[in-house]
Amino acid sequence: MSLITWTEAQHGTKVGFIDTEHKELFDLLNKVYDDATGGAARSQVGDSLDALITFVVNHFAHEEKEMIAANYDAYDAHKEEHTKLLEVCGGLQTAFHAGEAEVTVEVATMVKDWLDSHIPTFDAATASALG
Repeated sequence: MSLITWTEAQHGTKVGFIDTEHKELFDLLNKVYDDATGGAARSQVGDSLDALITFVVNHFAHEEKEMIAANYDAYDAHKEEHTKLLEVCGGLQTAFHAGEAEVTVEVATMVKDWLDSHIPTFDAATASALG
């Protein structure tokens, strides 16, 4: 069962690479959620978590590179949002692999809620600069 579904109305930015990468990000988040809630082996959950976080790091770097190239005036605030999420996710990843944390419904829902807020607020605002 999917945790999050990409829709044009809620998540579309009209910036091709962002929308394409967000669809993949949603697929990876759904995989982590399905593994964590579906009884997959801990190693599988860890692999899915690692794949998601690696993708998010690369996606954020791509967005930030494009914002810099476009001299996007809200870059600093946007990057700060990325940094905050990466700190949370990196902490979870470290704790998970140390056996000190689990990927729970609450954790997955927090990431979903962040995306549901960040994309229409921050990413959609980049459309005029990047689109």
